[in-house]
Amino acid sequence: MGAVSCRGLAVGYGRDAIVQGLDLDIAPGTWLSVVGTNGSGKSTLLKTLVGLIPPVAGKVTALGAEPGDSPRRTAYLAQSREGGFLLPLRSRDLVRMGRYSVRGLLGRMRPDDDAACRRAMEALDVLDLAHLPLGRLSGGQEQRVHLAQALAREADLIVLDEPTSGLDAASRARYREVIRAECRRGAAVVAATHDVGEAAAADLVLLLAHRVVALGPPSEALTAANLLETFGVVISELPEGLLVMEPTHQHHEIDP
Repeated sequence: MGAVSCRGLAVGYGRDAIVQGLDLDIAPGTWLSVVGTNGSGKSTLLKTLVGLIPPVAGKVTALGAEPGDSPRRTAYLAQSREGGFLLPLRSRDLVRMGRYSVRGLLGRMRPDDDAACRRAMEALDVLDLAHLPLGRLSGGQEQRVHLAQALAREADLIVLDEPTSGLDAASRARYREVIRAECRRGAAVVAATHDVGEAAAADLVLLLAHRVVALGPPSEALTAANLLETFGVVISELPEGLLVMEPTHQHHEIDP
């Protein structure tokens, strides 16, 4: 059974579709990177997969059920987490919230819950921040703590919206290692990003620009032509392996 299955899926708000005609299957142990600019439909698709908004049209299942019907088996990290908390929280408190789906809001934590939280914090290199209040963390540190919360859930479907936002190069590399480890565990990962380099590390890439531009392995999806259509910029690959994105109005040629 696939982790996610979409047939003729249209996502949006109310009757207004942002992206439509999406056919997609994500197997357990697969990392799908959803790539596009702001407003391209990435976040809308992710919210649909976890059941926060209904599909506009078509069919979608997550973990063999309607999206949102398997909260204990699903972890979701939203892009925006504004609003804060009424009480001051330490990093470890936030990570422990990842176990609420298993124990309930008032349930008593068990040793295996503490072990799951510790593993997640070690994986994201934030164990030394465990007793620090969230207000004392840098943006990158707080982002890694939120990622640790998602990992502590030990979910079968992990959905992440711009998970590397605010992370430095070393933390991004660690993130990629962590996601690959989650896939080896058997989890399916769907992560939205505008970072082409991050997408290149995934198993599958979905390029969105208010429609499906491409879907396939990175070597097939991340072509210069597809990226131009997705981002509206020319992509040039340098000998060092770096990607340079130039505005199209400058009329640069696309390297072969």
